[in-house]
Amino acid sequence: MKIAVIGSGGREHAIAWKLNQSELAEKVFVIPGNGGTENNVPIYVNDFDEIKKFCKLEKIELIIVGPEDPLVNGIVDYFSDTSIKVFGPDKAAAQLEGSKISAKKFMKKYGVSTGDFEEFNKINSAMKFIKKIKGNCVIKYDGLAAGKGVYVCSTIKEAEDALIELKEKYGEDVHLLVEEKLIGSELSILAFTDGENYQVLLPSQDHKQLLDGDKGPNTGGMGAFCPVPFYTEDLKKLIEEEIIKPTIAGLKKENFNYKGVIYFGLMITKSGPKVLEYNVRLGDPETEVVLPAFKGDLLELVLSCFDGTLKDFKIEFNDGYFVDVVLASGGYPKAYQKGYEITGLEDVSDETLIFHAGTKKTNSKIITNGGRVLNIIVNRKTLEKAIDKVYNECELIKFEGKYYRGDIGTRNS
Repeated sequence: MKIAVIGSGGREHAIAWKLNQSELAEKVFVIPGNGGTENNVPIYVNDFDEIKKFCKLEKIELIIVGPEDPLVNGIVDYFSDTSIKVFGPDKAAAQLEGSKISAKKFMKKYGVSTGDFEEFNKINSAMKFIKKIKGNCVIKYDGLAAGKGVYVCSTIKEAEDALIELKEKYGEDVHLLVEEKLIGSELSILAFTDGENYQVLLPSQDHKQLLDGDKGPNTGGMGAFCPVPFYTEDLKKLIEEEIIKPTIAGLKKENFNYKGVIYFGLMITKSGPKVLEYNVRLGDPETEVVLPAFKGDLLELVLSCFDGTLKDFKIEFNDGYFVDVVLASGGYPKAYQKGYEITGLEDVSDETLIFHAGTKKTNSKIITNGGRVLNIIVNRKTLEKAIDKVYNECELIKFEGKYYRGDIGTRNS
């Protein structure tokens, strides 16, 4: 089977790496790919016409969509007149990520455990409400913002600054959510679904803020690890009953065409687990740890979502802990420079995984080409050993402006 993976990040490198381990995979293309992926095809991820032409030419049978943009823009619907399977939700279902307001209304409608919220269409009306609650809230831009449209605030000043930033980007008439700020431990759950049944990969924990101690601006993710020590059997059952099952039931009742992954961004509070957000695809950088931890054949798992066998698919995992540290460009998530040569990649141990994100290959050299540049992943029997090893490996890789958090995985170690 020939497969096309859509996207250019670390998630897509990890997906292609895992797919290539399947005996069913004849060739895996990556559109457009990066400096670490093979069989790259330089087509823009939202250029559906060109993607379709390429897939027909190469006799592609399966497309796996990495980023959210093509899904929200309707790539699944676009290919519905072909025999090519597209792994991901249709345009209507993709609004669970494309619109934060739509997602919260869906949760409320189907009894999914989540925090309280208010929606606003103007910055000024949101400002008045925020002053009433003394700024203790989470502000979310309604649309897609590449993980950078969320502001966790503790004071009126922080909330006002967030609204000013949103106003500068989008104007006064902006759709946004103001949510109850939930306190607890974050957890990411990735569930493969055929729209009626589901199978869950190992839980992981992302580190979204730029600086150690979960300080600084939100990013697309600075690292992740799995499994998560506090994920007990009791917690698993609670998450299934209060969050996953009602969500899947909602997908079915809405008659969504959903053969893909639904990502549950959770906060485990004193009063139980609550949904922070849905994503309608594999998370990044969670994918970079959960796919190495998954023992099975990814292609078989994906195909089971189309052929009716997902319910009986046996999920198995590799032993130990997996820790991913993201090496980023200086200045990220704001303005940063690129084009710097990356050295030391050959110095890391053979068992360490390196998934490229913002890289480009030029004249046999790998150079920086994005904000998040590389994902460095280590697997060890204990979380502590995995953390120690991954940071030793990070030191071996060099490029100008290299930055990374120094506390990935230490919240629960």
